[in-house]
Order: sequence, then structure tokens, then C-alpha cells
Amino acid sequence: MTRKNNNIFIACDTPSLSKIKKIIKLTKNSSLNIGYKFGLEFFNSKHGRSFISKLPKQHMVWLDLKLKDIPNTVSSSIHSLKDLTNVHYLTIHASGGIEMLKDAKRAAAKTNKKLKILAVTVLTSFSEKSIKQIGHTKTIKKIVIQQASLAKKAKLDGIVCSGHEAKSIKTICKKMQIITPGIRLEGDSKGDQQRVMTPSQAFQNGATGIVIGRSITNGNIKKNIQKLIASLK
Repeated sequence: MTRKNNNIFIACDTPSLSKIKKIIKLTKNSSLNIGYKFGLEFFNSKHGRSFISKLPKQHMVWLDLKLKDIPNTVSSSIHSLKDLTNVHYLTIHASGGIEMLKDAKRAAAKTNKKLKILAVTVLTSFSEKSIKQIGHTKTIKKIVIQQASLAKKAKLDGIVCSGHEAKSIKTICKKMQIITPGIRLEGDSKGDQQRVMTPSQAFQNGATGIVIGRSITNGNIKKNIQKLIASLK
């Protein structure tokens, strides 16, 4: 497997600035194409936005805000990020509908031409049972396929889905990035996730990038990175 052709995003899921700095320092590795994903937990923290704005532009920065609202509100929210010129990726919910998706793409083009919009499909924390509890009657796979088709129609840059759906999505969204969260190193606990996979399984299923958090950031980070590298050989 050619690791350098695949993006590996480290999930920086903590409000602690010192922990974020430690994660970035200890995960730098020439063998991997590493980027950093920042969610609401850090973005909304005291130093979050300011710290992200100062990250070097050579860092691959993903702002995982998972925006979902009426089209105008989402567009305005994207315009409000215009000072974050070093952000490469931004997430919105595919379930927001085709008009929201199209408006988000247009807003990104006006705000930051390098900003890529990723459509989040069904979260990896959902199981078939829990997706039905909120009113869905279709299987997760069918929902993800439908949402991915909308994202393609809206000309978004990529899809976020679990590795379990990546193979099906690859046939629909051939030119789009497919990034899979819910990644665990072999033997690690699923935690609060349901649809998980190992890094190699996700890439074999067609993912162009993966998101890995606790398997790397908990415990000995340098040792965990080496385990990740070994798992991709």
C-alpha cells in the first residue's frame, strides 16, 4: 500500500491547547501524509480559533464543524471563516439537502478558493437500530448512497462515511475524496463508535483518507504512530 498517496487525519478532540500542541509535535512523520482535524470541542475552546488561524499553511487542516441549517445560514457561517485562510477542508451535513449543499459550495468558492467542502453522511456512532430510532426506514448503506449522490450533484469535493460504505460510494463518487472516520488500530476498543475499521481495511475499501483519533492520541503517541505505519505495510 502506498501510504504517501493517502491522507491520514489525526482527530484533535480535546479543548486542551497543550494536548493539541503535543499531538501535532509527536505525530509529525515523513512516512505519512498527516493532517489535523479540529472539531467543535477545540474550535469553541478559549484558544481554538486563534490557534488554528496561526497553523503553518503547509499543515493539512480540516475544520470539522458539520454545519447544518437553512442554506443562507450555512453560507453566512462559511463566509465568517474567511480569516482562516489556512483551512483546507470543512464539513457540512449531507442531510441538509441539495440547496444547502450547493450554497455551501458557492460560499466556499467566494470565501477561500482552496477550501474543500466535505459532505458528512451517517455518523459512525449510528447502528442500524439507532438510525431507525430517529425515524429512518432505510438501511444505513442506502441512506449513505442517497446522500453521497446529492453531494456529487452539488459538486462537493468529498464524502465522509464509514469504511463499511466506502466501497459502494467509490463506484458513485469516482472523482471525489472519500474520507472514513471510526478508524481503530487492530485490537483497540470501539469506544462510542459502531461502524469501525482498521486503517488498511478502510483503504482497501476505497477510502482516499482516514480519520484516526484515540488509537493515536491516547497513550504513547510516537509508539502508536509506528503501529499505524506497520499496519499499512
